Amino acid sequence: MKPFVQDKTFSTVIDSENVLANYFGFKVLPNGIFIGKDLSIRFIHQGFHITNPEHVEAIRKLIYDEAETLTLDQTYYNPAQLLTAVEKQLVETKFKLGLEYLNNGKKELALKELDEALLIDPDNFLIRKQRWYIRHPEKFAPTIDIEWQQATLEQERIHETSLNGENCGPEGCTIPGTTKE
Repeated sequence: MKPFVQDKTFSTVIDSENVLANYFGFKVLPNGIFIGKDLSIRFIHQGFHITNPEHVEAIRKLIYDEAETLTLDQTYYNPAQLLTAVEKQLVETKFKLGLEYLNNGKKELALKELDEALLIDPDNFLIRKQRWYIRHPEKFAPTIDIEWQQATLEQERIHETSLNGENCGPEGCTIPGTTKE
């Protein structure tokens, strides 16, 4: 996120431990949450894009107090597979363990945990993209290669379909939260 926020005059934070994603049930990236000085949530948007003029305008209005709260017309990404409470907890634990391994320089163990978490929750793009980033950081900086992500998702979904018979649909596989519409 650094390239997107380095010239901004307001504070930004990155949810490196996935706390907000788990709290709000986000399964895609990026997300935008604007918290006011009184600590109230004034804006929340799953699939937020700094390149989307509507999203940028919403934040500008909040910064300059032209609006108290804002809601953009959106549909949240709702995965097809619903997880049990135990499965959710296991996925969250494997995600955290994977990040801990990564922070300690144990890349292969991190990927093992993230791969296992994705097997349980295949619609979780937070996990999917974290795996991609670890394996292919060059596809995320200096710019995010959306076309590469789409192709990689297509390949992964074909493999996953062979394992469990799912189908992406006639239009192929789309990464939720990557459209600028």
